[in-house]
Amino acid sequence: MIKQRLITGVILAALVLLGVFYLSPLAFALCAAGVVALAAHEWGNFASLGVAGRWLYMLVCLAAVALLHFAASAIYTPVLVFAFLFWLFACYLVVSYPAKKLNCQKLKLLVGLVVIVPAWLALVLLKSMDQGTLALVMLMLLVWGADTGAYCAGKLLGKRKLIPSVSPGKTVEGLLGGLATSVVIGLVIGLWRELPATALVYLVALSVVTCLASVLGDLFESLFKRERGIKDSGRILPGHGGILDRIDSLTAAAPIFMLGLHWAPMF
Repeated sequence: MIKQRLITGVILAALVLLGVFYLSPLAFALCAAGVVALAAHEWGNFASLGVAGRWLYMLVCLAAVALLHFAASAIYTPVLVFAFLFWLFACYLVVSYPAKKLNCQKLKLLVGLVVIVPAWLALVLLKSMDQGTLALVMLMLLVWGADTGAYCAGKLLGKRKLIPSVSPGKTVEGLLGGLATSVVIGLVIGLWRELPATALVYLVALSVVTCLASVLGDLFESLFKRERGIKDSGRILPGHGGILDRIDSLTAAAPIFMLGLHWAPMF
């Protein structure tokens, strides 16, 4: 299982980096839309939809992506702000679980739209920036670094459970390890780009917030899997589960990171 997981992880990372470095913005947007389709199909399972219902929900999410693609750019910022406010609400749900639950199927489906579609928009907007490749690489480093730092710190030092009702394996020490990793990444990139002190502090702060969002995205998906009584969101990725199992952190981190750069452009 570990070997299979490692092989799949390496292939996925290579494909992501190839897309980030070599795809045109339009091709990148289309590939990201394909990921949206797969993620939406899995989210339909979270809402207990049948096979036909999942395909229909996938088409609805793709229609939302298409509407954003052809919409005026003035709508992009409100969508990202709405996503930010939603993730604050998601944090409340995670912390309150199981006292607070989303028992309504229609509400679960609506939540899926808000989770998946703004993440697509954020990634596409990052790719279209003047230095979009660097911005996307930093986002990926923050997400992967948060996960790796949390795993290592949790394994070595983890004692206090973070939110055991949602994800028993996560620890406070792991969270701190992920945050420390994000600080290092923000500092290294900021110093490498020779940012002034105020911009450097802002970039490090944005890195920390993005790391927290990454952890929240992971926890939020875990909440839905726990509600559904499943271990993985799907089986499409050997050793890893489903698409949502791989992009859960990114769904929250991408809109937050993009919004932060929108308020203070650095790339």
